Amino acid sequence: MEVLSHLRIVEIGSSAATSYCARLFADFGADVQKVEPPTGDPIRRSAPLTPGGQSAWFAFLNFNKSSTIIDPAEPNSVAQLTFLIGDCDILIDGRDVDPAGCPSIDVGGIRERRPELIHLEASWFGADGPYAGFAATDSTVRGLAGLVKLAGPAEGPPLHAPDFQAGILAGLWAFIAAATSTVTQTHRGGGQTWSLSIFESNIALTEYLMFEAFAQGDVMRRIGINRFWPNFPTGIYPTKCGWVGVTTAKPEQWRAFCDMLGLAELRDDPALAFNEGRLQDADRIERQFIPKLKARTALEWFAEGVTRKIPIILVPKISDLLQDPERLARGAIVPVRMGEEEGLTVGSVLRLTSTPPLRGGKVPAAGEQQLFAGSRTDASDKSDTAVRVGADRGPLHGIRVVDFTMGWAGPLCTRTLADLGADVIKIEAIQYPDWWRGVDRRPGYVTDKMYEKAPCFCMVNRNKRGITLDLKRPQGIALAKRLLAGADIAVDNFSVDVLSRLGLGYNVLSALNPRLVMMSMSAFGTNSVHRECRAYGSTLEQASGLPGVNRAADGLPVMTHIALGDPVGGLNGCAAVLAALIHARRTGQGQFIDLAQVECLMPFAAPWITVQSISGLPCAQAAPLLQGEATPATKYVNRHPQFVPHGCFRCAGEDKWIIVAASDDDMWERLATLVGRTDWAMDPSLRTAAARRAIEDEIERAIEAWTGNRDEDDAMAELQTARVASGVARLPIDLLQDRHLRSRGFLQKLERPFIGVHPQPSMPIRDNAKPYLVRTAAPTLGQHNREILSELLGLSDDEINQLAKDRIIGTAMLSEAELAT
Repeated sequence: MEVLSHLRIVEIGSSAATSYCARLFADFGADVQKVEPPTGDPIRRSAPLTPGGQSAWFAFLNFNKSSTIIDPAEPNSVAQLTFLIGDCDILIDGRDVDPAGCPSIDVGGIRERRPELIHLEASWFGADGPYAGFAATDSTVRGLAGLVKLAGPAEGPPLHAPDFQAGILAGLWAFIAAATSTVTQTHRGGGQTWSLSIFESNIALTEYLMFEAFAQGDVMRRIGINRFWPNFPTGIYPTKCGWVGVTTAKPEQWRAFCDMLGLAELRDDPALAFNEGRLQDADRIERQFIPKLKARTALEWFAEGVTRKIPIILVPKISDLLQDPERLARGAIVPVRMGEEEGLTVGSVLRLTSTPPLRGGKVPAAGEQQLFAGSRTDASDKSDTAVRVGADRGPLHGIRVVDFTMGWAGPLCTRTLADLGADVIKIEAIQYPDWWRGVDRRPGYVTDKMYEKAPCFCMVNRNKRGITLDLKRPQGIALAKRLLAGADIAVDNFSVDVLSRLGLGYNVLSALNPRLVMMSMSAFGTNSVHRECRAYGSTLEQASGLPGVNRAADGLPVMTHIALGDPVGGLNGCAAVLAALIHARRTGQGQFIDLAQVECLMPFAAPWITVQSISGLPCAQAAPLLQGEATPATKYVNRHPQFVPHGCFRCAGEDKWIIVAASDDDMWERLATLVGRTDWAMDPSLRTAAARRAIEDEIERAIEAWTGNRDEDDAMAELQTARVASGVARLPIDLLQDRHLRSRGFLQKLERPFIGVHPQPSMPIRDNAKPYLVRTAAPTLGQHNREILSELLGLSDDEINQLAKDRIIGTAMLSEAELAT
């Protein structure tokens, strides 16, 4: 039986976020009823289209669901929908994004009659604030969230290919909210109503740079394709055959990269030892190493780079992903059937090993019901295994998490659990603290405790308790096992087998604690042929296939983010843990989760994977197909496969930009009128996006002539007044003063030793008008040693003091000299 087969979901309205949330439930056997109007969900008509005219985007979002047609014109439509919702566990509501002909219903009244109903409602910007009610698209939201302006050529325009990140990120957050309620529902005395802001959901990708801007000021600028502050090189480069992705975050990785290329002069230059120096001299450095890379093939460089422990990866084309036996074997690529067509799409990345997700499936026709093995027959099948949660505590209060993670991805996963009320115990060592505290061990860095002043560490470790244990010594391992024996969840994002070699593998821990959910968040998966590869979030984007979709005009694969894989992997990890925890609460059985972070990025390329799997066209050709177009375009850069126009346009001032899109034909008429082209607005031959494609260059020139004379915020105000989707391309530092975020209390202030008062971004999910409170600042190193060892494990003061004397625990990072003793 699938892990969520006891749940019945009703999905109403039309949005990518809510559709993706519901699909994550369907992946694990939930009965998902998608409510559509007689004309079908508008996403059914979204490009890219398969050769048979099916929406590849809709297919990815909706396989393994059922479809129910409710005609709002019918007199019994409200009663019909009310009955359907009254018989479900979770209502996933996208009406605020697009009502899609959904009848008007009284959800509050339904919840009064059925208080256990969980209700998740999504909107672009939330119910209140200056942006509430703005017309929006994926790209305009991402521009406002600070996710566009730093990507692309230095001279502009920024690059913002329509990769569907906004909807997928928000869908993950929606699933986290609804799954959290499912875990704890019977202990709270009723269901919850969650509100989700798609805009705020995407700030999970920006918050690292927001924190860096808070600490260092206005230092970030767009510095070129595949270049991102503050690391260099972190990009994609051509070789004799193929492309390689390279990241050298640490000094030793930079030295190994130079040695591999025979560039001793660069290796030995002290000014280039750290990222800051290399970034300032990026042009000269690239002029030296790019010709070297072109002397050998990507495969040859990859093989040698792995042996030198360099974070290096082959950059695949979409066709490579479709033929990758590992991705197929793991279920990252799965079969999908759409009417008469059969193709491939991206499967569930939440790799639960005991209760795995479904592998592919069928996209329902409008009004088609689907039955699955293991579908529930008794709606009352509920767990009653946990204590009641108090109303003043987070919904995950009573859940204990042992956190072995470092950096960004793993800590974001566990931070989200902590934000929701779980007791998260972060384990570090004075010998090897979390590397996001800093990798510098020079004497001044250690003695001045600079490792306590890293803003990025504080960002992802709030609401946790911190303990130090030397896991390379028996006493440390014994104490870790005692903590794990009483835990619900354990998470690590080390390289594969690190915990197993320490004696903390799942086979050992499951014998101690059969209900333990344990997740490995490795880069490529526990059994991958790439399991020994070093990887950062940038490496994962390079390996995901996404840069091949986001190509520049000259065909160069384009990255969108300095470390996209980290936050995306972290949120998927949280979703996976919650799915497994639902199963553990119902059955008493934990399990192992084998999360491959690279697979977490593949949903962003899913539509193009499907189109190419059926048509065989190269990605850059298949992507922009529009219904009615005879000849596919070859590149789209900032253009969109469906919306015309769609682009990033220069405004008055230096490096000022705004994203503008006409997401439907009526919006096009309003936009044309606003920019002074009433002739276009009245021309019936331009009523379709396909027709406008022929004069897209001219349309873009007219828009930029209009925006170029306006301040970017003034331009957005005028466009939004005309109900045209638009969003200023912000820098991350701009978000610290964003008027919408301020009005919603999104940035909370917190005080911490060594840092002082600093902002903390809220979660984008709320169960009332206010965000969840950030309760405590990130722990200092070993801050809660005594509290946890005495209160949880019952150690005496003498025992704790001896552990400190033996350096099993401690509160100060060891220097290089101390490590050597």
